[in-house]
Amino acid sequence: MEKAKQKYTFQIEVASVEHIRYAEAISQLIEHAAIARGTGIAKRTPEYITQKISEGKGIIAIADNEILAGFCYIETWDHGKYVANSGLIVDERFRGLGLSKQIKKAAFTLSRKKFPKAKLFGITTSPAVLKINSQLGYRPVGFTELTTDEEFWRGCQSCANYDILMRTNRKLCLCTGMLYDPAEKLEPLILEIKEDEKAKSSVSV
Repeated sequence: MEKAKQKYTFQIEVASVEHIRYAEAISQLIEHAAIARGTGIAKRTPEYITQKISEGKGIIAIADNEILAGFCYIETWDHGKYVANSGLIVDERFRGLGLSKQIKKAAFTLSRKKFPKAKLFGITTSPAVLKINSQLGYRPVGFTELTTDEEFWRGCQSCANYDILMRTNRKLCLCTGMLYDPAEKLEPLILEIKEDEKAKSSVSV
């Protein structure tokens, strides 16, 4: 017998103070994903997540019945010259539905709105994130093209591969560096998304 389809509705928006109650759950999602993958995800404390939400730098996805479905946040480096979209995570119950892509697009939009002249960058081991970034206009780059802000690289200390990063003088790791430079005038796919699609989406599985 064919498995019955279940429909999920997600509210994807800029996180506000009312979402701080999810900070602990978000932190746990990030930690569990790091353990499962064994690489590439730095831990983030509930206090850190709360700070990002309070600053208006988080994108949160809420499923039916106010269930946390996913999260991502943005951070600035080098006095606003660089912006990173970090901590992208989706609850395993909602993976494979394209939710990561929608959250990432929302974070991209927020980054471009708040910091229109900044270069957007990220480092990741996830093939899915690499694909999404490419669709948004990012290109693979060496770490030397990314921020030199020491605080950013200290954030990698909780990653299992931090020793590799240090042994190569921050030139190489298992992560791939990606960069979106607005000066290159690339046209990301985000511009084609309808306004109502940014706010809410329904997916059947």
